[in-house]
Amino acid sequence: MMKQFDLQSLVRPNIWALKPYSSARDEFTGDKGIFLDANESPFGKKNRYPDPHQRMLKQALSAFRHISAEQIFIGNGSDEVIDLVYRIFCEPEQDRVILCPPTYGMYEVSANIHNVKVISVPLTVDFELQIDRILTHSAKCIFVCSPNNPSGNCLQQVERLLEAFEGIVVVDEAYIDFSNTRSFTELLPRYPNLIVMQTFSKAWALASARVGIAYAGREIIALMDKTKPPYNVSAFNQQEALKALSKPEKYAYRVKVILEQRALLEKGLQQLPVIHRVYPSDANFLLVEVTDANTLYHYLVKEKVIVRNRHSLVRNCLRITVGTPTENRKLLAAIHTYSKEMI
Repeated sequence: MMKQFDLQSLVRPNIWALKPYSSARDEFTGDKGIFLDANESPFGKKNRYPDPHQRMLKQALSAFRHISAEQIFIGNGSDEVIDLVYRIFCEPEQDRVILCPPTYGMYEVSANIHNVKVISVPLTVDFELQIDRILTHSAKCIFVCSPNNPSGNCLQQVERLLEAFEGIVVVDEAYIDFSNTRSFTELLPRYPNLIVMQTFSKAWALASARVGIAYAGREIIALMDKTKPPYNVSAFNQQEALKALSKPEKYAYRVKVILEQRALLEKGLQQLPVIHRVYPSDANFLLVEVTDANTLYHYLVKEKVIVRNRHSLVRNCLRITVGTPTENRKLLAAIHTYSKEMI
């Protein structure tokens, strides 16, 4: 169990004292009547503001994940959640954040936007956290990605970090649906300094809708709710997420196919001579070490097969998203042809 936790001591004083904006849809929440309160157009079918608190979506997500709706925040993508963590907890030019590269790049970009100093504690060569090194630093928050992007593995010592780190621990679980590892949402009752991020972009196939999720204690969620813009998630995007949640069998089928294809893709890649290593993955992608990442990347682009060149993060590595069976076969065929040309 972690040490005694004082949330107020971590929150920026102006945010703690912030009186949130009250929109017309905060003051009246019904759906029937003559609406002359929000300066909307009286014409058309898309003329009304969306529910600023995404109540229906939170209730549906609460039922699916078995987490109280009061512990759920819905954001305009996970990037809004990241941005809010900095807004709420980190004073510009004063506070610090710990990041563990190689990892998702928006943690650092958002820190730079907010003028928050980044302390970098790289993952080990096996892509694991260096807990002892992390704990030598003082910081308001730390972001960890598990399963990690771009390595694909679940991090093994996050609970030790939750117990010992005295700031906010943000665990990004964008890829958790593709892993057999339990979600850290199960530990929310035990760790009040924990924020878990998830998304509708990956397993729910809604990347274009931009719907991100944060799970945390009620006090942290209340801080996010009062700090966000009033209508941060459109009615259309809320509806798309609700439609997805209403068809759990479709979600489960897609996850099953991706996991099957991930195994087949890993096996196929390992048989190609230009592939040096395929890293184990708990995500919907594979990190692959090749002979020459830059050359192979550009060859695949010419073949209209677009992967992610991660050479700048992990030497000679490409990150390959698991596609449909047809897409995966085309990828393997292209790398096979490339391999023969290189011999």
